[in-house]
Amino acid sequence: MNSIVELPGDSWTQAVPPDVQNRAIEDLEQGRVLFFPRLAFTLLPEEEAFLKPEWGAGGAKNISFERETGKIWGATGSEAEKTALSRMLRRYADSTREFLQNLFPTYAASLLQARTSYRPIEIAGRPSSYRKDDTRLHVDAFPSRPTGGRRILRVFSNINPEGKPRCWRVGEGFREYAQRFVPRVSAPIPGSRFLLSLTGITKGYRSLYDHYMLGLHDQGKLDIEYQKQSPQEAFAFPPNSTWICFTDQVLHAVDSGQYLLEQTFHLPRAALRHPELSPLSVLESIVGRPLCASSL
Repeated sequence: MNSIVELPGDSWTQAVPPDVQNRAIEDLEQGRVLFFPRLAFTLLPEEEAFLKPEWGAGGAKNISFERETGKIWGATGSEAEKTALSRMLRRYADSTREFLQNLFPTYAASLLQARTSYRPIEIAGRPSSYRKDDTRLHVDAFPSRPTGGRRILRVFSNINPEGKPRCWRVGEGFREYAQRFVPRVSAPIPGSRFLLSLTGITKGYRSLYDHYMLGLHDQGKLDIEYQKQSPQEAFAFPPNSTWICFTDQVLHAVDSGQYLLEQTFHLPRAALRHPELSPLSVLESIVGRPLCASSL
């Protein structure tokens, strides 16, 4: 399937050659995963103390950090320890932003930085509902945080100190996946999306695009035969490596792995080199109508 593309690069701050920039943006927008085997996020000596699963509160899979406000949640520890953990996550947030600005200079002015996450828990064997089960193939969609058609661009770094990889599977192309499952997604109940926003269940109005993306996410995870029989490619991302993809486009599952850093960005369709390849454009072509604000 050739879903994983290996690229050079071992610095978060150095300029990226134009030929690498061009290859990266083409492969990214085609729905491939960009793999940087030598791009390591190195922890400071005092940060190595956070390489324990106990830092996650109540068994939550994520410790989340919001760079703009400095808020951290999902973590245990004293206020001083949480402050130190926040500093580590801020370093990662700043590093990933600088790297993406160098790798995708045409995106730079439009990138919106969202949450930074740390996943200290081993994913294999972790109990979960089907909707939250990331070991099943899925595209990302947020039940409470509608994107309104903006892309979900994520940077991942394996910081496992024990030599263990982060093991992914990547599935078929987004158009094929959408054509298979869109017919199974029911139309929203009239007025329901307005009520979700009014009551604060969603942070903003859930567009038709977000409705269909959530439906694709759920229907794909529910179909056990599809999970077993559909085309998929396995890949193990080793420690001290980094990878990047549009997780709203790349069908992916995680079989195992522990100690992962993850940074989310949002990007409007208009900022893409190939907007016709975005999930919004693909879904609109399948459904036959606009699904969110035309300004995107």
